[in-house]
Amino acid sequence: MATLSIANWAVSLEYTSLPESVTHAAIRSFYNWTGCALGGSNHRTTTTALKALSPFFGPSTSSILGRANVSEDSLPKRADASHAALINGIASHVHDYDDTHLETIIHPTGPVASALLAQAEAQGNVSGKDFILALVAGIETECKVGLAVWPKHYDIGWHITSTTGSIGAAVAVGKLLKLTPEQMAHAIGIAATQVTGLREMFGSDTKSFHVGRAAQNGLTAAVLASNGYTSSLQALEAKRGWAHVVSETQILSEQVTTLGSIWEIEKNSFKPFPCGIVVHPVIDGCIQLHNEMTSSGYKAGDIARVHCRVHPLVLELTGKKTPQDGLQAKFSVYHGGAAGLVFGKAGPGGYEDAVVKSDEIITVRDKIDAFADANLGPDETVIVAELRDGTSLKKHVGHAIGSLEVPMTDEQLEAKFIDQVGRVLGSQQASEASRACWAVGSVGNVEELVRTL
Repeated sequence: MATLSIANWAVSLEYTSLPESVTHAAIRSFYNWTGCALGGSNHRTTTTALKALSPFFGPSTSSILGRANVSEDSLPKRADASHAALINGIASHVHDYDDTHLETIIHPTGPVASALLAQAEAQGNVSGKDFILALVAGIETECKVGLAVWPKHYDIGWHITSTTGSIGAAVAVGKLLKLTPEQMAHAIGIAATQVTGLREMFGSDTKSFHVGRAAQNGLTAAVLASNGYTSSLQALEAKRGWAHVVSETQILSEQVTTLGSIWEIEKNSFKPFPCGIVVHPVIDGCIQLHNEMTSSGYKAGDIARVHCRVHPLVLELTGKKTPQDGLQAKFSVYHGGAAGLVFGKAGPGGYEDAVVKSDEIITVRDKIDAFADANLGPDETVIVAELRDGTSLKKHVGHAIGSLEVPMTDEQLEAKFIDQVGRVLGSQQASEASRACWAVGSVGNVEELVRTL
């Protein structure tokens, strides 16, 4: 009875039972998510969704992050909790800069935090500790059900972040609503039946819509369940339930038994570059090559050819040779490598549409070849750059920055946060938001934090 087991575990989970390492991981996850949501709040994809859907908004109970300081348009700054979850979820994922549970490549915080923050603000009087507890419950559930169907689920073509994210969001919001175990099981079922997300949509506006919709679906599921709405109590494990429908193989019961003993949030990783995580080793190596070339007096124009050996998944997920805009470039190992070689970095600015179409980037991008090597790890690459004068430079990246072996430090996360948020709110307000987010676990009311954002 996996569905009821998860429900019982989530309902009984208490803040005092969370190891300190888990609460710190949760704060880091929320901190990173907030930076991504604010950083993506003015992206064309986000504002298009906001403009299209705002006529359907209900009572303005919850904030749309990053909009409070916008005065040049008439778009709303608040919405009902359901639409706030949707819009903030889109914003948090649009730059592809959010966290990653590497064992499943789920981006866990996006769906869960987007739903949770919207509900917390609408509900009122939610303490930071209750918020963190609900966040952990949602992320743990989301990642466990993801592990149960990985990798077949993803191989079929499902976007695992959204297909599991609605379940995690339902559990998180259900925790805030203090659902009974049976109500929580119904919430899980209502979320599970709303399966959202096809990998075919990668590189388009709809990829980030997956995350927003998962948040919205999960919130809806929990609210319905709190009002007595029912679903199957075996929604996940039944013969025609979620796990069997979305994957050829599943190990749901095995994963459920590890709840509370193996904490998936501790395995969460954070991206130093705003693109598909499998591209990160190439970007890391190309930035190192840029620095070595610069110190020796070379420029990107001196490159004759670049050969990259990569894990096979890199070409499957990010093999776009000629991306036409920033969203497509996030799934191009060739663009990521070119940005690293030309700029010596690959932040959000390196994925702007104008940069993707620039002659300088295209020239270098066209000189990059990538070859699959099954002997390499997913966070590993070997790059050889041949220069016009016959010089050959080689880089082997054993583990890319942002991997579990080379994790981003709190200081690096903060630099990433300030860079993203500063583009939207300005440097002073970005610093204030940073301090507030680090302190989320100690606030008496999450609404105090939202005002800073």
